[in-house]
Amino acid sequence: MTATTGSVEPMSVEDREKEPAEALRPHAEDAFATELAALAAHDDRPRPTRWKLSPWAVATYLLGGTLPDGTVITPKYVGPRRTVEVAVTTLATDRALLLLGVPGTAKTWVSEHLAAAVSGDSTLLVQGTAGTPEEAIRYGWNYARLLAHGPSRDALVPSPVMRAMAEGMTARVEELTRIPADVQDTLITILSEKTLPIPELGQEVQAVRGFNLIATANDRDRGVNELSSALRRRFNTVVLPLPESPEAEVDIVSRRVGQLGRSLELPAVPAGIDEIRRVVTVFRELRDGVTTDGRTKVKSPSGTLSTAEAISVVTGGLALAAHFGDGVLRPSDTAAGILGAVVRDPAADRVVWREYLETVVRERDGWQDFYRACREVSG
Repeated sequence: MTATTGSVEPMSVEDREKEPAEALRPHAEDAFATELAALAAHDDRPRPTRWKLSPWAVATYLLGGTLPDGTVITPKYVGPRRTVEVAVTTLATDRALLLLGVPGTAKTWVSEHLAAAVSGDSTLLVQGTAGTPEEAIRYGWNYARLLAHGPSRDALVPSPVMRAMAEGMTARVEELTRIPADVQDTLITILSEKTLPIPELGQEVQAVRGFNLIATANDRDRGVNELSSALRRRFNTVVLPLPESPEAEVDIVSRRVGQLGRSLELPAVPAGIDEIRRVVTVFRELRDGVTTDGRTKVKSPSGTLSTAEAISVVTGGLALAAHFGDGVLRPSDTAAGILGAVVRDPAADRVVWREYLETVVRERDGWQDFYRACREVSG
């Protein structure tokens, strides 16, 4: 590129293709590679076979801490230490790990970071849906090779779970209870016998040391495709709770919005900490059915109003402030996002929201700008 009279020539298609693309959302092992390397360098504790870090270092990676050389490990999860320790310890045994909780309690986030810290690879993932086939968990076939040469190892397409078994790594299954029950049960032999039969070839894949599996499921899906008792026994269930205190939730939202904001080139979080605290307060009060001072009961809407949704509302508000404002997060930037999160059922939830505005928000000192902004977007 050459500069002429203060302008820059547009980059050609060929030049753009040569430049490396920057991932919008890097995998955990890439985004936090420096921290993982620092932990590995200082980790002198026993490591299970094929683990990249010791259980102590994995827990430190998730919960944060400071290494002897002053390196700061940022917290990836803000919650009870014992919950993380039990989850990490489970992966060092022959039991699989089931992370259970309401939507937005960071189950996927914790699952990804556990796999990254234990195996150095969080991408061996099966995404559970109502249409997830058995092949996604076991294996599939390259039908061109299958038709040309018949069943063979070359024609077999391994699933992420099969790859994890063969390489001694951590596989992940997201939204396990959304997967049909008969497909779920293909995991029983894998988790109990640590083997995956391939009857078409008269062979099997045996899991090597280091293999384990992390599944996630949310409480709201109970009754969709419940786990069979045989499969549930193969898991150690760890429940991820909602943040215990407003301060903890504000901390979580601030940290995550800060990470997202840097990748999206949005304003720094400290400029909007008061609005983050306000969003968290609204979500907690509507979620709990009572105001923070315990004096006023309020109705709860049909949505979950999770921490993840609060992060989304604040991130969207920062984008509005950056592109259509002065870069400072204000009530007018978050009001529309809050309305969208609260009012999922247009009839019932709108009544709940209006009642909350008039009985709580309107009477609260310092919230008049927020009240007016919410009234404006609510119509």
